[in-house]
Amino acid sequence: MIYFSKLIITEMKITIYLAILLICCYAMPASAWVYPEHREIMMAAIKKLDPKRRAILDQLWASARIGHETRLCESVIEPDQGVNPQCLDYAAWTGIAADHSVSAQDMTNIVLTSPWILKVADITAWLKVGLDKSQKRSSRISEVRDSDIKLLRADPEYVSRAGKNNGHFLLPLPAVNTKPEVYFALCYQAGTEMNTVGSYTWFHISALSKAALLNSKDLTPEQRTALALSTLADEAFAAHFLEDSFTSGHVMGIWGDAAKRKGTHDYYNEEGLDVNTWQGKQMVLMGDATMRKEDIGWTSDALLKSLEQMLDAVSGTIRFDRAFVRDDLSPATPDTFNVSKAMVMPSRPIDHNAMILCDTVLMAFPIPGLTAGMGEFPRFRAEMGPFAGVSGAANLNYLDGGFFDYQKGYGVTAGLELGFRVGLGMEGVLNEAGDGLVFLDLGGRIDLSSSQAYDGSHDNPDLKGYGSMISAIPSRFGITVRFRLPFFLIPGDLVILAPVLALVSPNSMQRIVTTAANGGLIPWQTGLPTPVGRFQFVLGREVAISMYGVGKKSDTYSVFPPDELIGSYYKLNTTRFEFPIVEYRPFRTYSSRQTGSLLFQLHAGFDVPGRRAEATQGQEIFQLGLPATRTIWYAGIRLVFDYRYYFSGTKR
Repeated sequence: MIYFSKLIITEMKITIYLAILLICCYAMPASAWVYPEHREIMMAAIKKLDPKRRAILDQLWASARIGHETRLCESVIEPDQGVNPQCLDYAAWTGIAADHSVSAQDMTNIVLTSPWILKVADITAWLKVGLDKSQKRSSRISEVRDSDIKLLRADPEYVSRAGKNNGHFLLPLPAVNTKPEVYFALCYQAGTEMNTVGSYTWFHISALSKAALLNSKDLTPEQRTALALSTLADEAFAAHFLEDSFTSGHVMGIWGDAAKRKGTHDYYNEEGLDVNTWQGKQMVLMGDATMRKEDIGWTSDALLKSLEQMLDAVSGTIRFDRAFVRDDLSPATPDTFNVSKAMVMPSRPIDHNAMILCDTVLMAFPIPGLTAGMGEFPRFRAEMGPFAGVSGAANLNYLDGGFFDYQKGYGVTAGLELGFRVGLGMEGVLNEAGDGLVFLDLGGRIDLSSSQAYDGSHDNPDLKGYGSMISAIPSRFGITVRFRLPFFLIPGDLVILAPVLALVSPNSMQRIVTTAANGGLIPWQTGLPTPVGRFQFVLGREVAISMYGVGKKSDTYSVFPPDELIGSYYKLNTTRFEFPIVEYRPFRTYSSRQTGSLLFQLHAGFDVPGRRAEATQGQEIFQLGLPATRTIWYAGIRLVFDYRYYFSGTKR
């Protein structure tokens, strides 16, 4: 009993500590369109340019390539580029912006010098191939899952960069009758929470200010090359946020805690959303990894207007005040505004003409959902964050005998379980195929008597009428503790790695925890989506320990050794260890605060007899001594009902 109490206390400490660490690093990935979708939209917009503006863009690209001819493709877009790309075209920059970089300057450095960015381009090219072939939801989830895991390895900061703020989401509409100019001004007003309209405006204005300088005849060739590169970088970074504004999950607005934002984001990305633009155009938008030709058309039309403005500034067709052109940043340097660190929009003086141009583009944006209150769209919660819950289970087990040496006959036993659990949901940190669930479950279980007799058989006709009284294992009650935790390489390694890395390298801890939640370093425990639900290999993630005969008299076992004329009863305490191997669950449903689901688990384990075993009847048994005991091995299946109530998280 003392040992069991210490075990429970130790596992509670581990669960609480790991939950605190995981809460610190669970963040909703903020990406909207996936990389190949971003690139495809930009290619479509460039193809729509009229010949005059296309020629200006080609000249800009040729100038920007000087000194970087190996890394940057010869053509501004490479429509026929497939897997294993050897260079990056301009369209690829929009996929790298914000998701694989934190500022226009950071993106430029990564594009030109990073040793891993071509690997990212190859991974996402394969993702496009997979998505084009995917006809079912399950296969699409698998493709994105595999791509995310590979990206996590290729890009060291992929996870730590994601979810830091709301810059990829539209600011919710404050009231139904809000005028567009009022809404736009609010989005880029200093102190407003980061949002796509504000982020787009910031970088598009940076691009316009640099583009206007390119019209000057006083630039040296070196200055013109540097200025062309920084202009293209700022516009590509702006384009990323413009494109994000046309994904259904990002139109809903950004209020609510991280779990509610992610659940709402995932639901509408998959189901679609009927919206109107500020110009009154009605459309149904889809989301990440579900882009259709219609989505490309609507988004590229808006992006086309933005590109045209930048190119017109280069040609001198539109002009700005000189004070605006000579902004506070060096004109030959891509914008350094870090969208990953900033939580609110910074202050910046903006030229009136530039603001009018931005508003012209923004009028093609979808109108976002209302903020919390009357008229809001339904919201859904991802299974993320702290929860308390109840679990019930029915199990059926196949045993290799009884606890005493001579009990070799196989048998079956069934049981019921009830437990109360606390934990942290992290199912879907990268996508739905992930599983970062952590919990501690305390409860009890009742096992029915086993099917085999105490001597391992029912061959003796004189014993058949006694039923369960002569079972090798009687009905029994046990106290159970169940513990679940993902692991990086070997079971339990996060218990050691997480505390150490939290002090030494928080970013490394975040990557390791995210990797563990998505299948581990060798992703053999990643969920496998199918049309009928998700299967997952979970050996090492979960363990249950049941103590029988605790808190009451030990369980009583009937014993009738072979070749002995005298039988007796023995008292025995046992400890059962259970290890789930494979589990199946239907796809989760979306809810606001609580969730209930069914889960099937195939498991195996062993039952260890305790040291205390004594005869309670018959002087002759004492003379014979106690019979030898053995460990029982078993395999079985559990049907689990899992109910959880999620507590509200911190708004971010």
